[in-house]
Amino acid sequence: MLKLPPRIKVLEALGAVADGRVRVVSEKTYKVRASTGNREYTVRIEDGRVSSDDNGTFYRNYIGYPIIAVLMVKGELSYDKEVAEALRGIPWKTLNEKEKSYSKVEQIVKQLVEKRGVEWSKVEQVVQKVMQELKQKRFEKL
Repeated sequence: MLKLPPRIKVLEALGAVADGRVRVVSEKTYKVRASTGNREYTVRIEDGRVSSDDNGTFYRNYIGYPIIAVLMVKGELSYDKEVAEALRGIPWKTLNEKEKSYSKVEQIVKQLVEKRGVEWSKVEQVVQKVMQELKQKRFEKL
């Protein structure tokens, strides 16, 4: 069973959806382009089981942002358009590699989102809601 992701993965997923980086291939298969644009992850959802070739899901055994983004597109997880738009265009991979700390990246993102006119408390509410929804689901690996 997959574990819950770090909170920042919900933010990455919202940004991926806002950026239009989620593509439906078939009823069970989706492609999610990385924030740098140089990689594309394959997400499969079949009979309540999931798979994705992103590092978080594949190596660390948690629900990676590509899965979260696909579930948002499918309407199975909450999606807030205002918050997502404020997360548009963020170079997640670059920030994660540079800072090597999700909490540092989250602080940078917080400043950016607030500059874009969205209160961080609203972002927190969305993250908490999605994390709660993820807790209520079971994610078995395909």
